[in-house]
Amino acid sequence: MTSQTTTASRQQTSAMDKATPVLMGLIPTLVVVGLIWIPALFTVILSFTSWDGVGALSGIEFIGGRNYVEATTVYPTFWPAIGHNVLWLVGLFVVFTPLGMFLAVLLDKEIRGSRFYQTSFYLPVVLSAALIGFIWQLMYSRDQGLLNMLFGTQIDWYGDPNINIWAAIVATGWRHTGYVMLLYLAGLKGIDPALREAAQMDGANQFKTYVRIIFPVMRPINIIVMTITFIEGLRAFDLPWVINRGRNGLELISTLVTSNVAGEASRIGFGSALATLMLILSSIFIIFQLRVVMKGEDR
Repeated sequence: MTSQTTTASRQQTSAMDKATPVLMGLIPTLVVVGLIWIPALFTVILSFTSWDGVGALSGIEFIGGRNYVEATTVYPTFWPAIGHNVLWLVGLFVVFTPLGMFLAVLLDKEIRGSRFYQTSFYLPVVLSAALIGFIWQLMYSRDQGLLNMLFGTQIDWYGDPNINIWAAIVATGWRHTGYVMLLYLAGLKGIDPALREAAQMDGANQFKTYVRIIFPVMRPINIIVMTITFIEGLRAFDLPWVINRGRNGLELISTLVTSNVAGEASRIGFGSALATLMLILSSIFIIFQLRVVMKGEDR
């Protein structure tokens, strides 16, 4: 009797062991497919229609690639939005990512008050982009803003279409810098001190040590930071939308999609075409990143 019970218990345990990995893989897969891939597929399909979101799905009219032609040739804010997205990405990648790396190097030297500086620089990361927009409104206000008080000017930083994109990039860069700093600081803490000592014995100065030894060793962190920067540059939405709903010089692809899909016009098909174009642009960077990662793994 005991032997039969033990055998049955082993069989039950074995069945559970086999089912657990299946469930652990199946459930996340269903969630990703249901919440990401299926909506993305429907978005691509709707991009070839002129549906306005009203009425039954049977009223959808397929119009081929007309939405794409109109978006790239007739829609006046499409190419400025593309330029703003590229400018957003370049600003984060060229200015604020290196700034975060520089702050991480300084704080890694255990200067006095480093804990305070770490907290201060990382604090914007835990704030929402909308709240950051309101905070920087105190800096950018034309009548009572800190910048205009310091320089004795009356510039409408958020309202002037010639400069508000730069003001928004600085505001989002304030948050991005702290994130990059924390990632690199964590990576620097994990570097073997023997590498620095070997570089010093070979006569390398601090600059060469970081450029030729430390940062190449931190390749996984570099890839993560590059990925985050690309994502932040391409998905930028909250801050421009809070400022002026992505208009008057702050047009981005994400704000154009929202304006057409959820705006008063309710042009679901046209907005889906813009979203699909954004997906294609994002895929270019994703493919590039995957190639870099795979080449590194092969090495």
